[in-house]
Amino acid sequence: RANGLGPAPRRDGPTWSTFLRSQADAIVALDFFTAETVLLRTLYVLFAIHIATRRVIILGVTRNPDSAWVTQQARNLAVGERLHGIHFAIRDRDSKYSGPFDEVLRTEGVKIVKTPIRSPRANAHAERWIRTARAECLDWILVLGRCHLERVLRTYAAHYNRARPHRGLELKTPEPRPDSAPWPADGASVRMHEMLSGLIHEYELAA
Repeated sequence: RANGLGPAPRRDGPTWSTFLRSQADAIVALDFFTAETVLLRTLYVLFAIHIATRRVIILGVTRNPDSAWVTQQARNLAVGERLHGIHFAIRDRDSKYSGPFDEVLRTEGVKIVKTPIRSPRANAHAERWIRTARAECLDWILVLGRCHLERVLRTYAAHYNRARPHRGLELKTPEPRPDSAPWPADGASVRMHEMLSGLIHEYELAA
């Protein structure tokens, strides 16, 4: 048994779906995706998403995701309370993940659960976020370089976590927002915030 929760089930069929639903609060999914710069250089992005809340953490962006870099991102994930209450980490079998990466998470009490080969649906929450980030953000931006991409993704992740309602969360945000004041009967002014040079708009009642 791992952390009193037992081993992870088979990674297909209803057993896997039941595992994800029943242990969602204790699962974080990890994944890589790539983005091309205007000079056609490939950058690699590593991120984590908490299954229950859909909260996304951008761990890092690099041109060379070697073992040392990937292991450092695992250490960064373990900083503070990010892994508090987490017992399972889902990842695919990408060779970019290394033994030291897994060991860092194991020392934090997190069991590594590898998805089957060529089975992206086994890590569907992470795959869905990649699709959303591309459709709402990256497909509309020319990436100049690593620092630019990291800044863009961290800005978008902040919007995704704090201001973007999710149908799967009953139109709540991954990070709970303070209760808003009741909408005034006689109407109210609305304030708009532009993010990423106007690509994303956030709205709130004006004070």
